[in-house]
Amino acid sequence: MSTKPLPLTPELHAYLVAHGSAPDEVVRDLAEETRAALPAEADMQVAPEQAAFLTFLTRLLGVRHAVEVGTFTGLSSLAIARGLADGGRLTCFDISAEYTDVARRYWARAGVQDRIELRIGPAADGLRELPRERHLDFAFIDADKVGYPVYWDELVPRMRPGAVIAVDNTLRAGRVLAPRNADDRAIAAFNDEVLADVRVEAVMLPIADGVTLARVR
Repeated sequence: MSTKPLPLTPELHAYLVAHGSAPDEVVRDLAEETRAALPAEADMQVAPEQAAFLTFLTRLLGVRHAVEVGTFTGLSSLAIARGLADGGRLTCFDISAEYTDVARRYWARAGVQDRIELRIGPAADGLRELPRERHLDFAFIDADKVGYPVYWDELVPRMRPGAVIAVDNTLRAGRVLAPRNADDRAIAAFNDEVLADVRVEAVMLPIADGVTLARVR
């Protein structure tokens, strides 16, 4: 049983954004370049308030070893890298050199390029190459939706106890209630899998398009 949720109107969303930490020039420029250069794909970029949340969460957890699946033009990885503890490292997996070339420029501009390793190629293969021991503190999944279960199954055994996995787009603009396409159906099924996974405790937050946070037992 839950209390009635608060409708997030455009005006209330604007208020929410205005009362969080404002994006700096690097974030603003990256978001603007992505929208201008890749208008058809720009919705793959995390929202600025979501980027701020990722930095906040990474700092709060004291993350030293992090993984990102799905980098696009680099806003989420920039946010995670900024929140890493001293000496922390982020390994990013993506299949597009074109998109991640944009990311590299902004990582350098923000001064975090030395904290990030980018691996171009299928993420499932790259994750399988990571050490099998439980060493990761944080992971962010935001790639092809049908692949989420594979990425999840590769990551969970590699997360240390107490580590957190954040998963993006788990509400699919509300379409998890009535899936319209393969991606919607994949996310609806994935959400059920996470709920049933005894290795984690999970919460789903209505940030942007839905973010699931799972703490590994």
